[in-house]
Amino acid sequence: MTNTKLETAILAGGCFWCMVSPFDVLEGIVEVKSGYIGGHLENPTYKDVKTQKSGHYEAVRILYDPTLVSYEKLLQAFWMQIDPTDAGGQFHDRGEAYRTAIFFTTPEQQQSAADSKQALEESKRFSDPIVTQILPATVFYDAEDYHQDFYTKSPVEYKADRKVSGRDEFIKQYWGNEYWEIYKQST
Repeated sequence: MTNTKLETAILAGGCFWCMVSPFDVLEGIVEVKSGYIGGHLENPTYKDVKTQKSGHYEAVRILYDPTLVSYEKLLQAFWMQIDPTDAGGQFHDRGEAYRTAIFFTTPEQQQSAADSKQALEESKRFSDPIVTQILPATVFYDAEDYHQDFYTKSPVEYKADRKVSGRDEFIKQYWGNEYWEIYKQST
């Protein structure tokens, strides 16, 4: 890698286990960390977040090389991972910890996020309103080590959880082959 300045994207798309692998495979991704953002409790634990006591979202923090992958491509991949019309969680994970949000770190990210959300709304792909929030990034707390790269550390548990979640069926229903197009160059 050259002396390119790396950038950060923070995205909440429900269970963070399912939000790591779709970004890991994209060219230009340096690191994807699972963690917590947006709550009121300092240094939350998984139990604090899962039991809805901290106000945090489960999210991923993506460190990327903008010369190899654009923020807009990350947003495109993000929208394809979630049900942006569900304000109560994602798939079988319910509650405030599993809401969707884009946490911007710059005014340019805020504008790109707003533009991508508007484009999705105007596409009429979903009949219900898009409720994913666009929020300023706050402190991001890394999740416990056993949550990092969970899909590679615990593939059996990850695949079983993902299968029962309904996420893949949703992606297939709403995105079909378009979903795979975004990954063609990277896989």
